[in-house]
Amino acid sequence: MRKITLMLMLFSSLCAGAVPQAVDKHVTDARQVGQAMFTYYFWDVYEATLYAPGGKWSQDAPFALALTYQRDFDGQDIAERSVKEMRRQGLNDTQMLSEWGDTMTSLFPDVSEGDTLLGVATDTGSTLFFRDDTLLGEVSDKKFTYHFFNIWLGSDTFEPELREQLLNQAGN
Repeated sequence: MRKITLMLMLFSSLCAGAVPQAVDKHVTDARQVGQAMFTYYFWDVYEATLYAPGGKWSQDAPFALALTYQRDFDGQDIAERSVKEMRRQGLNDTQMLSEWGDTMTSLFPDVSEGDTLLGVATDTGSTLFFRDDTLLGEVSDKKFTYHFFNIWLGSDTFEPELREQLLNQAGN
């Protein structure tokens, strides 16, 4: 019985550290940097996981951010919230935000509990979006990539504790 328990614990730990195929394909030596649950009041909204080469994040290197949703959301609501957060961080180009909002609305599907949306910042500065491991589309705009990922990873993020956990900086 003890051997079975140990084997199950080992299997669980290996699965927990598994890198999604889409990340492995686009981020060399991808490893988990950090993970955090975003909770709004008392509702778990999504679990965020950051992947980067060798587990060391740099805004200039390829990386990926996976959001595994704990609730159902409309894709349009996700896009609108993304635009709102970019605006809150000081981006005031109304036309650009409108275009990006339209692009995200066309790319982001409705999600159900357990679905994962994944964004990959590529070495060319574009962003690839996946639902689980299925490609949804690409935004080939370095400004978009910078502002989109700053929602979670920028110094002016809406949730600094989430950022610290994603960057594995808690307590530093």
